Amino acid sequence: MAEGPDGTDEHESMMGEQEDGVVSATAGQAEGQSGGPAERLGLQPGMVVQELGWDEDVDEDLRRSIEEHTGNELVDEDYDDVVDAVILWWREDDGDLVDALVDTKTDLTDGGVIWLLTPKVGRPGYVDASEIGEAAPTAGLSTTTTLSVAPDWLATKLVTPRARQR
Repeated sequence: MAEGPDGTDEHESMMGEQEDGVVSATAGQAEGQSGGPAERLGLQPGMVVQELGWDEDVDEDLRRSIEEHTGNELVDEDYDDVVDAVILWWREDDGDLVDALVDTKTDLTDGGVIWLLTPKVGRPGYVDASEIGEAAPTAGLSTTTTLSVAPDWLATKLVTPRARQR
Protein backbone atom coordinates (compact mmCIF):
# COMPACT_ATOMS: atom_id res chain seq x y z
CA MET A 1 0.00 0.00 0.00
CA ALA A 2 1.27 3.48 -0.86
CA GLU A 3 2.25 6.00 1.74
CA GLY A 4 0.70 9.43 1.91
CA PRO A 5 2.71 12.66 2.17
CA ASP A 6 2.65 12.46 5.97
CA GLY A 7 4.11 8.92 5.99
CA THR A 8 0.83 7.24 6.90
CA ASP A 9 -0.89 4.60 4.86
CA GLU A 10 -2.90 6.42 2.11
CA HIS A 11 -6.00 4.33 2.78
CA GLU A 12 -5.94 5.16 6.47
CA SER A 13 -5.43 8.87 5.88
CA MET A 14 -8.29 9.00 3.35
CA MET A 15 -10.73 7.12 5.55
CA GLY A 16 -10.56 9.27 8.66
CA GLU A 17 -10.76 7.96 12.20
CA GLN A 18 -12.13 4.58 13.12
CA GLU A 19 -14.21 3.97 16.22
CA ASP A 20 -15.80 0.66 17.18
CA GLY A 21 -15.40 -0.75 13.67
CA VAL A 22 -17.21 2.16 11.98
CA VAL A 23 -15.15 4.47 9.83
CA SER A 24 -16.33 8.00 9.29
CA ALA A 25 -15.01 10.70 7.02
CA THR A 26 -15.84 14.24 6.21
CA ALA A 27 -17.20 14.92 2.76
CA GLY A 28 -13.80 16.16 1.61
CA GLN A 29 -12.02 13.07 2.89
CA ALA A 30 -14.50 10.53 1.57
CA GLU A 31 -12.89 8.50 -1.17
CA GLY A 32 -10.22 11.20 -1.37
CA GLN A 33 -12.51 13.19 -3.62
CA SER A 34 -13.91 16.65 -3.76
CA GLY A 35 -16.48 18.05 -6.12
CA GLY A 36 -20.17 17.36 -6.52
CA PRO A 37 -22.17 14.81 -4.59
CA ALA A 38 -21.90 12.11 -7.27
CA GLU A 39 -18.12 12.44 -7.25
CA ARG A 40 -18.00 12.31 -3.45
CA LEU A 41 -20.02 9.09 -3.63
CA GLY A 42 -17.22 7.64 -5.76
CA LEU A 43 -19.44 7.26 -8.81
CA GLN A 44 -17.72 7.25 -12.19
CA PRO A 45 -18.87 8.08 -15.72
CA GLY A 46 -20.48 5.06 -17.35
CA MET A 47 -21.58 3.43 -14.09
CA VAL A 48 -25.07 1.97 -13.86
CA VAL A 49 -26.74 3.12 -10.63
CA GLN A 50 -29.96 1.59 -9.33
CA GLU A 51 -32.30 3.75 -7.27
CA LEU A 52 -34.57 2.13 -4.70
CA GLY A 53 -36.95 3.68 -2.18
CA TRP A 54 -37.84 6.73 -4.27
CA ASP A 55 -40.60 8.91 -2.86
CA GLU A 56 -41.60 12.56 -3.16
CA ASP A 57 -39.16 13.56 -0.40
CA VAL A 58 -35.97 12.53 -2.23
CA ASP A 59 -33.42 15.16 -3.23
CA GLU A 60 -33.89 15.81 -6.95
CA ASP A 61 -30.63 17.77 -7.20
CA LEU A 62 -28.70 14.73 -5.95
CA ARG A 63 -30.51 12.45 -8.41
CA ARG A 64 -29.75 14.85 -11.27
CA SER A 65 -26.09 15.11 -10.20
CA ILE A 66 -25.73 11.32 -10.28
CA GLU A 67 -27.34 11.04 -13.72
CA GLU A 68 -25.24 13.87 -15.16
CA HIS A 69 -21.99 12.54 -13.69
CA THR A 70 -22.50 8.91 -14.73
CA GLY A 71 -24.06 9.78 -18.07
CA ASN A 72 -26.86 7.28 -17.37
CA GLU A 73 -30.37 7.56 -16.04
CA LEU A 74 -30.95 5.93 -12.68
CA VAL A 75 -32.47 2.46 -13.11
CA ASP A 76 -35.21 1.05 -10.87
CA GLU A 77 -36.01 -2.34 -9.33
CA ASP A 78 -37.29 -3.62 -12.71
CA TYR A 79 -33.82 -3.37 -14.30
CA ASP A 80 -32.80 -6.89 -15.29
CA ASP A 81 -28.99 -6.73 -15.23
CA VAL A 82 -26.30 -6.13 -12.63
CA VAL A 83 -25.55 -2.61 -11.43
CA ASP A 84 -22.35 -0.92 -10.25
CA ALA A 85 -23.95 0.90 -7.32
CA VAL A 86 -27.28 1.24 -5.55
CA ILE A 87 -28.72 4.29 -3.85
CA LEU A 88 -31.35 3.24 -1.33
CA TRP A 89 -33.53 6.03 0.07
CA TRP A 90 -34.59 4.84 3.54
CA ARG A 91 -36.79 6.34 6.23
CA GLU A 92 -37.68 5.21 9.75
CA ASP A 93 -41.12 3.86 8.73
CA ASP A 94 -39.99 2.06 5.55
CA GLY A 95 -39.98 -1.41 7.12
CA ASP A 96 -37.20 -3.87 7.94
CA LEU A 97 -33.81 -2.42 7.01
CA VAL A 98 -32.06 -5.81 7.11
CA ASP A 99 -34.51 -7.26 4.57
CA ALA A 100 -34.12 -4.22 2.33
CA LEU A 101 -30.32 -4.44 2.42
CA VAL A 102 -30.33 -8.18 1.64
CA ASP A 103 -32.69 -7.56 -1.29
CA THR A 104 -30.55 -4.65 -2.50
CA LYS A 105 -27.47 -6.88 -2.81
CA THR A 106 -29.08 -9.17 -5.42
CA ASP A 107 -28.51 -6.88 -8.43
CA LEU A 108 -25.13 -5.55 -7.30
CA THR A 109 -21.99 -6.50 -9.23
CA ASP A 110 -18.99 -7.88 -7.31
CA GLY A 111 -17.24 -4.95 -5.69
CA GLY A 112 -20.31 -2.73 -6.06
CA VAL A 113 -21.45 -0.42 -3.28
CA ILE A 114 -24.73 0.48 -1.65
CA TRP A 115 -25.29 4.06 -0.58
CA LEU A 116 -27.97 4.12 2.10
CA LEU A 117 -29.59 7.57 2.03
CA THR A 118 -31.35 8.53 5.26
CA PRO A 119 -32.85 11.80 6.51
CA LYS A 120 -30.61 13.91 8.72
CA VAL A 121 -31.25 14.31 12.45
CA GLY A 122 -34.40 16.31 13.07
CA ARG A 123 -35.87 15.59 9.63
CA PRO A 124 -39.00 13.44 9.20
CA GLY A 125 -38.08 9.77 8.87
CA TYR A 126 -34.69 10.10 10.62
CA VAL A 127 -32.95 6.72 11.07
CA ASP A 128 -30.58 6.40 14.02
CA ALA A 129 -27.01 5.45 13.09
CA SER A 130 -27.15 2.57 15.58
CA GLU A 131 -29.95 0.98 13.55
CA ILE A 132 -27.77 1.10 10.44
CA GLY A 133 -24.81 -0.21 12.44
CA GLU A 134 -26.85 -3.21 13.61
CA ALA A 135 -28.59 -3.93 10.29
CA ALA A 136 -25.53 -3.84 8.03
CA PRO A 137 -23.59 -6.81 9.47
CA THR A 138 -26.79 -8.85 9.78
CA ALA A 139 -27.25 -8.29 6.02
CA GLY A 140 -23.62 -9.24 5.34
CA LEU A 141 -22.39 -5.68 4.84
CA SER A 142 -19.93 -3.30 6.47
CA THR A 143 -20.44 0.42 6.96
CA THR A 144 -17.47 2.52 5.91
CA THR A 145 -18.25 6.19 5.31
CA THR A 146 -21.08 8.54 6.13
CA LEU A 147 -21.34 11.93 4.45
CA SER A 148 -23.75 14.75 3.90
CA VAL A 149 -24.86 14.69 0.26
CA ALA A 150 -27.90 16.97 0.33
CA PRO A 151 -29.51 19.49 2.68
CA ASP A 152 -31.80 16.85 4.22
CA TRP A 153 -29.97 13.58 3.49
CA LEU A 154 -26.96 11.62 4.75
CA ALA A 155 -25.35 8.84 2.72
CA THR A 156 -23.81 5.78 4.40
CA LYS A 157 -21.57 3.59 2.25
CA LEU A 158 -22.17 -0.14 2.68
CA VAL A 159 -19.89 -2.76 1.14
CA THR A 160 -19.49 -6.52 1.21
CA PRO A 161 -16.53 -7.22 3.51
CA ARG A 162 -13.46 -8.63 1.81
CA ALA A 163 -12.02 -11.88 3.12
CA ARG A 164 -9.09 -11.09 5.38
CA GLN A 165 -5.77 -12.11 3.89
CA ARG A 166 -3.33 -13.91 6.14
